[in-house]
Amino acid sequence: MCEDHGHSTAEAAEAAWSAPRVAEGPAVDPVTLPEVDEVRVTTMVDNTSDALLTSAEGVTRASMGAGRTAVRQFAGGETLAGLRAEHGFSALVTVRNGNASSTLLFDTGASPDALAVNAERLGIDVGGLQGVVLSHGHFDHAGGFDGLARLRGRSGLPLTVHPAIWTRRRLQLPAGQGLELPTLSRGALEREGFEVIERRQPSLLAGRILITGEVDRVTDFEHGMPQAHQAWDGNGWRHDPTVIDDQALVINVRGRGLVIVTGCGHAGVVNIVRHAMRLTGVTRLLALIGGFHLSGPAFEPVIAPTVAALTELAPALMVPGHCTGWRAQHTLAAALPEAWVQTSVGTTYTLNAGQAAAT
Repeated sequence: MCEDHGHSTAEAAEAAWSAPRVAEGPAVDPVTLPEVDEVRVTTMVDNTSDALLTSAEGVTRASMGAGRTAVRQFAGGETLAGLRAEHGFSALVTVRNGNASSTLLFDTGASPDALAVNAERLGIDVGGLQGVVLSHGHFDHAGGFDGLARLRGRSGLPLTVHPAIWTRRRLQLPAGQGLELPTLSRGALEREGFEVIERRQPSLLAGRILITGEVDRVTDFEHGMPQAHQAWDGNGWRHDPTVIDDQALVINVRGRGLVIVTGCGHAGVVNIVRHAMRLTGVTRLLALIGGFHLSGPAFEPVIAPTVAALTELAPALMVPGHCTGWRAQHTLAAALPEAWVQTSVGTTYTLNAGQAAAT
């Protein structure tokens, strides 16, 4: 039986589609995530580049001398070009267990060349990558494939994505016009030599890095994107609150807990952490790195409950970046002063087994 409270069938369907899903208790299909001895996360692309930040234990900042570039206007014919910052995100993730290590690239930034330029200036050889993972299909996480292909040539490289990553999306602007966002082309990626692998479910890469797949939405405060964010459903544009392709990387550091790397955190950063814990059965959060998407009027009301939940989880390292926003940054820094670290392009965070600090 249905009762009509003045809402259309389409509105009711949309509300049901975007509502949090019940996910009580342990995961139905738990994932055994082997422990690692060390994980290193290097920020390849982010919104911030600060060459004056200093290194600390477990936090290695890029040298101000990174990226000498030939320029005629300087005596000696060169200058210090620094690293590229842009509204985008990309991270290099390396896990080590014993003498064996594996390296993945998580997202590729926004522009065609920022990732490649930063890799060259940091002296990083992308030829050693075992694979690429995309957090979701938004252009500011998927724009750097051109530069990556230039550095690697046309050699094959696995690219793991959620199947909804090809979804057409747009922003409905206040004046009424729609700004359609760039949409990835599977065919173009395959022609560049990438081996596209679509997975909705959790996946293990290199045996020790977990891709969450679709994230259960269980909190009562993380509601996703506002009305202006829309997706094409084949017949028209509709509100797309969930960005259902949003996923994160999870690594289990021996004796210390989970390291979680997010892209934008569209699923809700607290949802992501809880989902990772349910999947793995590991209840300790060691580090949280990446975009938390708490910027702007639509998300600022979510800052307080998010910070409260993350404070209770008590991570040893917290590196909010990209779309987190300055209000959330300040609130997180005040609530977790020992864990919070300023993000910056070129920084490497190293977390080892059995140590009390983020080293």
